[in-house]
Amino acid sequence: MRVLVIEDNPKMAAMIQQGLGEQGYNVDVAHRGHDGQDLAASGAHELIILDIMLPDMDGIDVCRNLRRIGLATPVLMLTALSETRDKILGLDSGADDYLTKPFEFDELLAHVRALLRRAQATESTRLTYHDLEMDLQKRTVTRQGERIALSNKEFMLLEYLLRNPERVLARMSIAERVWDLDLAEDSNVIDVCVSTLRKKVDKPFEPKLIHTVVGTGYVLSIAGPPA
Repeated sequence: MRVLVIEDNPKMAAMIQQGLGEQGYNVDVAHRGHDGQDLAASGAHELIILDIMLPDMDGIDVCRNLRRIGLATPVLMLTALSETRDKILGLDSGADDYLTKPFEFDELLAHVRALLRRAQATESTRLTYHDLEMDLQKRTVTRQGERIALSNKEFMLLEYLLRNPERVLARMSIAERVWDLDLAEDSNVIDVCVSTLRKKVDKPFEPKLIHTVVGTGYVLSIAGPPA
């Protein structure tokens, strides 16, 4: 489970990162609004913790911009402002919940868990693209009605592709999202996994859906790689 923390106070950001990390979450941190907005727009996170007071742009604008591009990731807004009007502004910008500073870490953790439970409860249990279907609850994959057996990593890789259809996914983004690690430039672990996934998902069927984007990564597309 990957969480993005957009917080300009280094001590606060480090405390949240360490605390959530100890609870089993993978945490990315951005200290500026523009940097956080760019990371959030990748869609690689299940939750965003967003400070309202940032040095280059406020959290309300960040949240509004993310909602404007269609990002539905839950947002927990952190604010040192306790006025009702400020909380309403945050929620109206698209935030799902807010937490007033100072707070105890256990309180933050309770908000994080509640938002993730809410998101999981409303999320569809099926992902589909063309004739490919994944059942997240049963952890099954079928294409043209035929069951396909996948390893755990192949399943996670295909899930990431299905959540981002027709979008080029960089190799490093896949490494962080699926493997949760920084890969060396010459590592071929992703290429090997993609190759075995293709043999199961693409080789017996037409049209081919998983395509290489030379020098960048991979894309799930019925039309092939972008020109």
